[in-house]
Amino acid sequence: MENTVWFGSLPIAPISSWDPVSGGDINEAYRVISEGIPYFVKVQPHHPKEYFAHEERGLQELGKVVNTPTPIASGEIDGDAYLILNWIDEGLENQAALGQTVAKMHQQTHDQFGFYTNHRTKALVKDNSWNDSWRDFYLNQRLAPEIEAAKEAGRWNDWRDQHYQKMTQAFDQYYSNHQVTPSLLHGDLWSGNYMFAQDGTPTLIDPDALYGDREYDLAMTTIFGGFSPAFYQAYNDVYPLTPGYQDRLPWYQFYYLCMHLILFGETYGAAVDNILDRY
Repeated sequence: MENTVWFGSLPIAPISSWDPVSGGDINEAYRVISEGIPYFVKVQPHHPKEYFAHEERGLQELGKVVNTPTPIASGEIDGDAYLILNWIDEGLENQAALGQTVAKMHQQTHDQFGFYTNHRTKALVKDNSWNDSWRDFYLNQRLAPEIEAAKEAGRWNDWRDQHYQKMTQAFDQYYSNHQVTPSLLHGDLWSGNYMFAQDGTPTLIDPDALYGDREYDLAMTTIFGGFSPAFYQAYNDVYPLTPGYQDRLPWYQFYYLCMHLILFGETYGAAVDNILDRY
């Protein structure tokens, strides 16, 4: 975006400079300077101001207990949604501190599963309506809509469906007899969504927040790497993991991998099938 008038309309004006920066593959992102102060501005062209509502609410919720970028303002200019955050300079990595931070976040609880806002992705709308049952929430508000999206995208077949039914039966049976605490979750906890502030403070960014089973968050950390043994050891020291959690991770890994299958195609088909083949 090269529009002086547009940037000049932001509520942090006057703007002295703006430069594109890395902000993922979904949004445009800029480092904007106003009166000597740097800001991180995310822009989603051709979307209403509500586009960033879920991310903003998630940052506010996580920010009560861990370090996150602070939402300063959001809105819409000429049909383009924006979210303004404080700028964070990066420092040295500390995986143990990150593990402690995530454990602290997971110790924040709610009396129900879900969240205050829904999240619209490229593939579907994630229904975060409050639910007393994690079993029902995950099966019907996460997995079922995802499978419908996979079918619509032509990424589903009979073999996958047969094994998926067995997987969900195992999930359903397990959680019929095991309680889950609604923990505050990041929701998309891969290595691209953490950073370290200049003083080394672990900082979580780009949340898809919800209250759910903490193992759902931990499953994402195991898929693409970026989390060392020191992370898991420090996490376990603060908030010990429930025995057998490694055996339960696949039905959560499935969710993230199946979403990648929907969005990016059969590059992720083998990984999805490897999980389904366990059931």
